[in-house]
Amino acid sequence: MGIKSFQGPRMSQPSGDEIPFKVSDFMTKKLITFKPEQSMQDAIETLISNRISGGPVVNEENELIGVISEGDCISHISKSRYYNMPLDDAKVEDSMIKDVETIDGDMNIFDAANKFLEAKRRRFPIVENGKLVGQISQKDILIATMNLKTENWK
Repeated sequence: MGIKSFQGPRMSQPSGDEIPFKVSDFMTKKLITFKPEQSMQDAIETLISNRISGGPVVNEENELIGVISEGDCISHISKSRYYNMPLDDAKVEDSMIKDVETIDGDMNIFDAANKFLEAKRRRFPIVENGKLVGQISQKDILIATMNLKTENWK
Protein backbone atom coordinates (compact mmCIF):
# COMPACT_ATOMS: atom_id res chain seq x y z
CA MET A 1 0.00 0.00 0.00
CA GLY A 2 1.43 3.39 -1.05
CA ILE A 3 1.28 6.74 0.63
CA LYS A 4 -1.53 8.85 -0.76
CA SER A 5 -0.61 12.18 0.80
CA PHE A 6 2.59 12.93 2.61
CA GLN A 7 1.55 16.53 3.36
CA GLY A 8 -1.45 15.66 5.42
CA PRO A 9 -4.80 17.39 5.19
CA ARG A 10 -4.69 20.95 3.92
CA MET A 11 -6.10 23.69 6.07
CA SER A 12 -8.74 25.83 4.47
CA GLN A 13 -7.27 29.06 3.14
CA PRO A 14 -8.59 32.20 4.82
CA SER A 15 -10.13 34.79 2.56
CA GLY A 16 -8.21 38.00 1.85
CA ASP A 17 -10.34 39.87 4.39
CA GLU A 18 -9.27 37.60 7.24
CA ILE A 19 -5.54 38.05 6.71
CA PRO A 20 -4.30 41.30 8.23
CA PHE A 21 -2.08 42.56 5.41
CA LYS A 22 -2.88 46.24 5.81
CA VAL A 23 -0.47 48.81 7.21
CA SER A 24 -3.12 49.87 9.74
CA ASP A 25 -3.05 46.37 11.26
CA PHE A 26 0.65 46.70 12.12
CA MET A 27 1.23 50.42 12.62
CA THR A 28 2.15 51.89 15.98
CA LYS A 29 -0.76 53.89 17.36
CA LYS A 30 0.70 55.10 20.66
CA LEU A 31 3.23 57.59 19.41
CA ILE A 32 5.67 59.92 21.07
CA THR A 33 5.00 63.19 19.29
CA PHE A 34 6.68 66.55 19.32
CA LYS A 35 5.31 70.09 19.23
CA PRO A 36 6.73 72.76 16.90
CA GLU A 37 7.37 75.17 19.79
CA GLN A 38 9.18 72.49 21.83
CA SER A 39 12.85 73.22 22.46
CA MET A 40 15.45 71.24 20.54
CA GLN A 41 17.12 70.30 23.81
CA ASP A 42 13.84 68.81 25.07
CA ALA A 43 13.37 66.96 21.78
CA ILE A 44 16.89 65.50 21.98
CA GLU A 45 16.30 64.40 25.58
CA THR A 46 12.99 62.78 24.53
CA LEU A 47 14.67 60.88 21.69
CA ILE A 48 17.40 59.62 24.01
CA SER A 49 15.20 58.72 26.98
CA ASN A 50 12.67 56.86 24.82
CA ARG A 51 15.31 55.19 22.63
CA ILE A 52 13.68 56.36 19.40
CA SER A 53 15.31 57.80 16.31
CA GLY A 54 12.62 60.34 15.47
CA GLY A 55 8.96 61.16 15.58
CA PRO A 56 6.11 63.18 14.13
CA VAL A 57 5.58 66.85 14.93
CA VAL A 58 1.92 67.77 15.40
CA ASN A 59 -0.02 70.94 16.14
CA GLU A 60 -2.75 71.39 18.76
CA GLU A 61 -5.33 69.69 16.49
CA ASN A 62 -3.09 66.60 16.10
CA GLU A 63 -2.41 67.48 12.46
CA LEU A 64 0.94 66.34 11.11
CA ILE A 65 3.15 69.33 10.33
CA GLY A 66 6.60 67.73 10.28
CA VAL A 67 9.01 65.05 11.43
CA ILE A 68 12.06 65.45 13.65
CA SER A 69 14.86 62.88 13.61
CA GLU A 70 18.23 62.22 15.20
CA GLY A 71 19.82 63.44 11.98
CA ASP A 72 17.94 66.75 12.21
CA CYS A 73 19.12 67.13 15.81
CA ILE A 74 22.74 66.35 14.92
CA SER A 75 22.57 68.84 12.07
CA HIS A 76 21.24 71.47 14.45
CA ILE A 77 23.98 70.76 17.00
CA SER A 78 26.62 71.00 14.31
CA LYS A 79 25.31 74.35 13.08
CA SER A 80 24.94 75.64 16.64
CA ARG A 81 28.53 74.81 17.42
CA TYR A 82 29.77 76.28 14.16
CA TYR A 83 27.98 79.59 14.77
CA ASN A 84 28.58 79.41 18.55
CA MET A 85 24.84 79.60 19.26
CA PRO A 86 23.27 77.96 22.35
CA LEU A 87 20.65 75.26 22.05
CA ASP A 88 18.27 76.97 24.48
CA ASP A 89 16.56 79.23 21.94
CA ALA A 90 16.13 76.64 19.19
CA LYS A 91 12.70 75.15 18.51
CA VAL A 92 11.73 71.89 16.83
CA GLU A 93 10.03 73.80 14.01
CA ASP A 94 13.40 75.30 13.05
CA SER A 95 15.00 71.91 12.36
CA MET A 96 12.13 69.56 11.50
CA ILE A 97 11.42 68.28 8.01
CA LYS A 98 8.21 69.99 6.86
CA ASP A 99 7.57 68.19 3.60
CA VAL A 100 6.54 64.83 5.06
CA GLU A 101 5.69 61.83 2.94
CA THR A 102 2.88 59.76 4.46
CA ILE A 103 1.55 56.31 3.75
CA ASP A 104 -2.05 55.08 3.51
CA GLY A 105 -3.23 52.85 6.35
CA ASP A 106 -5.09 50.66 3.84
CA MET A 107 -1.91 49.95 1.86
CA ASN A 108 -0.76 46.33 1.70
CA ILE A 109 2.32 45.77 3.91
CA PHE A 110 4.28 44.35 0.96
CA ASP A 111 3.60 47.51 -1.06
CA ALA A 112 4.65 49.50 1.99
CA ALA A 113 7.90 47.49 2.13
CA ASN A 114 8.60 48.51 -1.47
CA LYS A 115 7.85 52.13 -0.60
CA PHE A 116 10.44 51.94 2.20
CA LEU A 117 13.01 50.66 -0.28
CA GLU A 118 12.24 53.35 -2.85
CA ALA A 119 12.04 56.28 -0.42
CA LYS A 120 14.92 55.17 1.83
CA ARG A 121 12.98 56.21 4.94
CA ARG A 122 12.91 54.62 8.39
CA ARG A 123 9.29 55.45 9.15
CA PHE A 124 6.12 56.78 7.55
CA PRO A 125 3.32 58.59 9.40
CA ILE A 126 -0.28 57.55 8.70
CA VAL A 127 -2.83 60.35 8.45
CA GLU A 128 -6.61 59.98 8.24
CA ASN A 129 -8.93 62.94 7.74
CA GLY A 130 -6.00 65.27 8.31
CA LYS A 131 -5.15 63.80 11.74
CA LEU A 132 -2.15 61.69 12.69
CA VAL A 133 -3.38 58.18 13.56
CA GLY A 134 -0.18 56.15 13.59
CA GLN A 135 3.20 55.41 12.18
CA ILE A 136 4.74 52.41 10.45
CA SER A 137 8.44 51.67 10.64
CA GLN A 138 10.70 49.24 8.83
CA LYS A 139 10.75 47.15 11.99
CA ASP A 140 6.91 47.00 11.98
CA ILE A 141 7.07 45.60 8.43
CA LEU A 142 9.56 42.95 9.53
CA ILE A 143 7.38 41.99 12.49
CA ALA A 144 4.32 41.80 10.23
CA THR A 145 6.02 39.48 7.75
CA MET A 146 7.29 37.23 10.53
CA ASN A 147 3.78 37.03 11.97
CA LEU A 148 2.40 36.18 8.53
CA LYS A 149 5.14 33.80 7.37
CA THR A 150 2.88 30.77 7.79
CA GLU A 151 0.14 32.33 5.65
CA ASN A 152 -0.14 32.17 1.89
CA TRP A 153 1.25 35.46 0.54
CA LYS A 154 -0.76 36.47 -2.50
